[in-house]
Amino acid sequence: MAKKRKVKKIVRYRRPLNINIGMIIFFLIFVYMSFYVYTYIRRDKTQFYEVKEGGIVNDKSYTGLILRQEEIKYTDRAGYANCYIREGKRASVGTRVYSVDETGSLSEFLESQLAANGEISDRDMTELKRQLSSFSQSYSDQHFSQVYDAKYSLDSSVAEFMNLNSRDDLDSALAEAGISYQQVRSDQSGIVSYIIDSYTDKEGNTKFYSDLTSASITEEAFDRSGYNKTITKSGELLEKDGPAYKIITSEQWSLVFQLTEDDVKEYSSMENLEITFPGYGLTINGKFTISAGADGKSYGKVDFDKYLVQFASERFIKFEVNADPVQGLKIPVTSVISKDFFLVPIDYLAQGGDSSDSGFYKEVYSDKGTSVVFVPTTLYSSNDQYYYINISEDGELKAGDYIVKPDAGDRYQLGQTASLQGVYNINKGYAVFKQIEVLSSNEEYYTVKNANTVYEGAIVYQ
Repeated sequence: MAKKRKVKKIVRYRRPLNINIGMIIFFLIFVYMSFYVYTYIRRDKTQFYEVKEGGIVNDKSYTGLILRQEEIKYTDRAGYANCYIREGKRASVGTRVYSVDETGSLSEFLESQLAANGEISDRDMTELKRQLSSFSQSYSDQHFSQVYDAKYSLDSSVAEFMNLNSRDDLDSALAEAGISYQQVRSDQSGIVSYIIDSYTDKEGNTKFYSDLTSASITEEAFDRSGYNKTITKSGELLEKDGPAYKIITSEQWSLVFQLTEDDVKEYSSMENLEITFPGYGLTINGKFTISAGADGKSYGKVDFDKYLVQFASERFIKFEVNADPVQGLKIPVTSVISKDFFLVPIDYLAQGGDSSDSGFYKEVYSDKGTSVVFVPTTLYSSNDQYYYINISEDGELKAGDYIVKPDAGDRYQLGQTASLQGVYNINKGYAVFKQIEVLSSNEEYYTVKNANTVYEGAIVYQ
């Protein structure tokens, strides 16, 4: 019988752990890095900001009211109007402005001629595009009726560009068609506008803007809910003795806007303002004055002597007052803090013996009695009565301590405090509070004046 072969058990050989100097160093580095990452995540984050010289521009936006020399012209009979001059175009004395047709046949005749006339030139098409662009930039959903005004203006422009109303044979063509009408010609030179606007005051009376002056203005004139506007359009029925159009007789015009108390303080010393009209891509300067309206409230008025044509059809317009940037040192708002300081009367300041250090004599108490010691002190600021000195738990001057006036013996107990606005300067590797004087500000930055304490290249906490 064959013998059964014995199977030997294999035991895995375990190599001994050899700890060498490289593993120790790697482990120590790993522990250090882990601790550093942990403390970095847990600690409060401090950001630093390098001070740069610059300025802040605080342009302000307003909605202004346009005043100009304008006169409303009324029709002496009823009938259907046909306008010959485009809105906002200049007319001389004797220029045909509109006509009145009692039957409405004239409008039908001109519409048929318009459909059969030629194409619009590239130059006229450019002008139409400009009008559309200006409208789109100033459009607001709150004033949807502006869409119809824009359509009317474009229709009038197209009619003029198609040269129907200025045809030399228009009269003979109408006579041949048997159409009778009355022509109305301008008795003054100026810019023609078919927009007649008014507002309703609190007594329910209708007042025309053409009669309004800066002295008679009230806040009711700015209330858009009481604003009324009618536009004379070709084919529209005019009532006898009703307004037909108005003529603007001077290039001088004014932009009037409401002022807050802060605005009055800010603009009171200004004689000119630079105004930007965003919807027109236009920036112009004008003479500025502040006056009281009929309601006793303050209104700003900017006078211009050019660009009237661009605004001949406007009454309310949005604009911006371009403020000159205040130059100084620009720092983030988030870096500025308020810090409390002790107030010490200025006549308690002393010099430290033979040194040039400034400070105060402090009373100290011991078994031998009361004496005084000189404490060098940093003066952070001052006014006519007090110096501002630091409050610190580790400082030598604390609340309740008495200081002594030099050569007088008068005592003053520390306790009264006040705050200063400033930043922390860390150029020396540690935080030092520096007072600032704010010249201007917006939501993100301050422009500060105090270049003696916060200078270009300084680092402040944020």
